Amino acid sequence: MSLTLTDQDKLTLRTAAYGAVSLLAAAGAAGGSPHRIATDGSVALASATGPIGHVLADKTKGVNLNGKSVAELADQVLPALTEAMGLLRKQAPAEADNFRSTVILAVEAAIQRGEPSPTLADMTHKITGALDAA
Repeated sequence: MSLTLTDQDKLTLRTAAYGAVSLLAAAGAAGGSPHRIATDGSVALASATGPIGHVLADKTKGVNLNGKSVAELADQVLPALTEAMGLLRKQAPAEADNFRSTVILAVEAAIQRGEPSPTLADMTHKITGALDAA
């Protein structure tokens, strides 16, 4: 089964993946280094392979992750994660698995330094829940 994504679909995938990393950085800002979280998570996303890797590597403009609070950012990102998984599951289940594992890898990379704070652990749970809701 081939994967055919519209520009909007690709934007949703990028918003979901990079948004998950942004959510962790925003949630971890109080107790850690948001820059380190964002860097480690983004490096993991940049190492994705297959069609998902090509979509995430595309630097087209359009991803807008400018919430004024963690709540505003979550309102944008969590539904995008669920939507991305739904559209991938319909078209190419293997790519849905690839996307999910890529986002989970980015989350793990972002919080790899020691035991995650309760805030980061909770955000990780929310991200995983959104991925699995589709």
